[in-house]
Amino acid sequence: MARHNAILSDLDLQCYENNHAHRTEEMGVERLLVRRGQPFSVVLQCTEHIPQIPDHQLNLILHLGKNNEVVLKVSDSEQDHGKWWFSQCNAQGEVMLTLHSPADAPVGLYSMTVVLLSADGQILEQTKAQTFYLLFNPWCKDDSVYLPSEELLVEYILNENGILYQGSWDDITTVPWNFGQFEKDVVDICFEVLDNSPAAMKNSEMDIVNRASPVYVSRTITAMVNANDDRGVVSGRWDGKYSDGVAPTRWNGSVPILRRWSEGGGQRVRYGQCWVFTGVACTVLRCLGIPTRCITNYSSAHDTDANISVDYVFDDQLESVSEGRKDSIWNYHCWVESWMKRDDLPEGYEGWQVLDPTPQERSDGVFCCGPCPVHAVKEGEVGLKYDTPFVFSEVNADLIVWIVHPDGERSQVSQNSKIIGQNISTKSVYGDFREDITANYKYPEGSMKERQVYKKAGRQVGQKKEVPGQLELFIKHAPAIHGTDFDVFIEVYNAGREDTDAQLTVTSNAITYNSVHRGECQRKTSSLTLPAHKAHKEVLRLQYDHYGACVSEHHMIRVTALLQPSDQDNIILQEINIPLKMPALHIKIIGNAIVSRKLTAHIAFTNPLPVSLQGGVFTVEGAGLTEAREIKTHGKIEPGQDVTVKFSFKPTRAGLRKLLVDFDSDRLRDVKGEASIIVRKKMRNMNAVTEI
Repeated sequence: MARHNAILSDLDLQCYENNHAHRTEEMGVERLLVRRGQPFSVVLQCTEHIPQIPDHQLNLILHLGKNNEVVLKVSDSEQDHGKWWFSQCNAQGEVMLTLHSPADAPVGLYSMTVVLLSADGQILEQTKAQTFYLLFNPWCKDDSVYLPSEELLVEYILNENGILYQGSWDDITTVPWNFGQFEKDVVDICFEVLDNSPAAMKNSEMDIVNRASPVYVSRTITAMVNANDDRGVVSGRWDGKYSDGVAPTRWNGSVPILRRWSEGGGQRVRYGQCWVFTGVACTVLRCLGIPTRCITNYSSAHDTDANISVDYVFDDQLESVSEGRKDSIWNYHCWVESWMKRDDLPEGYEGWQVLDPTPQERSDGVFCCGPCPVHAVKEGEVGLKYDTPFVFSEVNADLIVWIVHPDGERSQVSQNSKIIGQNISTKSVYGDFREDITANYKYPEGSMKERQVYKKAGRQVGQKKEVPGQLELFIKHAPAIHGTDFDVFIEVYNAGREDTDAQLTVTSNAITYNSVHRGECQRKTSSLTLPAHKAHKEVLRLQYDHYGACVSEHHMIRVTALLQPSDQDNIILQEINIPLKMPALHIKIIGNAIVSRKLTAHIAFTNPLPVSLQGGVFTVEGAGLTEAREIKTHGKIEPGQDVTVKFSFKPTRAGLRKLLVDFDSDRLRDVKGEASIIVRKKMRNMNAVTEI
C-alpha cells in the first residue's frame, strides 16, 4: 500500500434511513439490511477533500459468505448490465456512495470495503470492512419473487402473526402462531440454517452463488426445517412420547425453536409436527424476503406407493390388515406456499408454489418437497418439478376401501373420489378469518374438466362405478366437548322392497390428526333385521372414562361403522372424525401499551375434565412483546377449579401485537389463548424549544 496522508476516516452505513426505505426497520436499525434491486446509500467520511480524478479513484469491494468465499468488484458505472455498480456525490468532506445491486444478486451476508486508488491503480488506503445483509425484494419488478400487491406483501412478508387451521373439514379450528421473522437475531439464524445445509457444507462457494434463486433457497429450506437428513432444525415425532423434548402442541411460534437450534450448535429441536414445520418454514422464508403463506389441506392423502389412491384394507372385524407401509388420510395437513417465478419451467407456472417441510417422502434422496407449482397440480401436469405427483395425490387421490373375508378373498367395498382434498384453507389478507383456496388446486369434483385432469395425471378413471345399493349408512354425533360423555348415532336405512338381515360393527378409536391409532375406546356389534323402507338407529355413548385414557394430544375420536348384509352384497363402510371441543384461556391485559412500559397479563383457566390435572405449565410469547417464557402451576388442579396466573412484560416494538398462550398438563394439552394489543411509541418531549 503506497504511503500518503490518510484521507478516509469512516463509513456510515445510514442504517436507519436505508432500513426504513427497504422495509427492514422492524429487524432493527443498528445494522444494515437491504433488499436486492433497490439502491441504498452510504456516506464515506473523509479528513479532507478527495483529490479529483484522474489523480485518485474510489472503488468498492464486496465479499460474500461467512468466510468471504465470493469477491465482487463494484463498477463505478452502469455499463455492466446486471452487475453491482455505484455512483458518488462529493459534499464538504464527505462522499455519498449510492450502491445498485442487481435484482438477481445472491442473498446473504456481504462485507463492504471502500478502497482509494492512485492514478496508477495502487491502493492508497481502505476503510474497515463493514457487513450488511442482502435479502430478496418482492417490491422490485425485476426480482423473481416480485408480487405486485402492497396488501398481499403486508400480509405475506411483513405480518409476524398468523393463523394455522386445524380440526377437520367439517369442524375447522384455528391455532394462532407467532412467526416473529423480525425478532432479534432471527435473520442471522435463517442464514445459519442455509449455511448448515449439505450443499453449503460440501461446496460453500457454489451454494452462495445458487442463493440468487428463490427456487434453490426455498427447496433448501424445506429440507433443512426438518432434521431427518442433515443438521436441520426440528425433529418430527407422532407417537405421543415427548418427555425428552417439547410436545409439538406446546409451541406458540417459531422464534424459540430457531433460537434453541442456533444456541445448541445446530442440534435438532425436539419435537414438531406438520403445523410446526410449516410455521418455522414460513418464518424463515418471510424473513429472507420470499412472500409466503401457510396452507391447510383437509382430508389430506399420504400416498406411499404413488398410485394416486389411498387403499384401506380391513378384515370383517374392522381390524386394519394393510401390509407394509400404509397409505393414510391425515385429518389435515399443513404446508406453505411461496410466490416466485419459475424460470426452470415452461411459461405459465409462476406464482404460488407448494413447499412442504414435513418429512413424509424422499425427493431426490432427501426429505423435502417442492417448490411445486399450484397451477401444475390443478392441471394434472405431474411431470413438472418438483414433487408434483405427491402433491397431486394429497389433494386429489381416491379413497378405495377393501375387505378381506375369512376365506382370504379380498373385495372392494367402495371408491370415493370426493373425500380427499377438502376446504383447502389459508388466512385471509383482510383479517383473521379463513380464505378457501380449494379452487386453486382442483376443478369442481365430478366435472368434465376434473375427469380430464385425472386422466392426464395417469390414473384410471372410474375403476368402480358407485351403484346405489339397497342399504344406506349414516353417522352423526351430538356436540363433543372434551371431558364429557356424548352420543354417536348410527342410522341404517333399507331403501329396498324386502326385509334384509345384516351385521353392524361400530368402533371408536382415539387417533392423532394424521390417522395414527392410539387405542380403541369402544366397540359394538349388532345383528339386525332391517324392514323394507324403514330406518334403524343405534346409539353409541362415548364416555370420558373410555376415551380419556387413550385420547391423543390432538383430541380426535374416529368412529367407523361396517354394515355387512347377510348376502355379502353391498358392504358399506362409513367413517367420521370427531374433534373434541377444547376450553379457552382468558387473557386480560392491565396497563397502557407503550414501548418499554410495563404491562401485566392475567391468564385464567378452568379445568373442564372430571379428573385432576398435574404438572400444569403456561407458555407465553409474542413478537414485539416478550420472548417465550414458562409459568408453572403448583400442585393439582381439581375438576372445575379456576386457576389464574399473571406475569409482567415490556413491549419492545410499536404496532398491533399478539400475545399467545398455551396451557399443557399431564391429562390435558394444547389449550390456547391469545390477546391482541395495540402498542404505541413513546411520546417525545414536546416542550423542547426550537430555534429558527
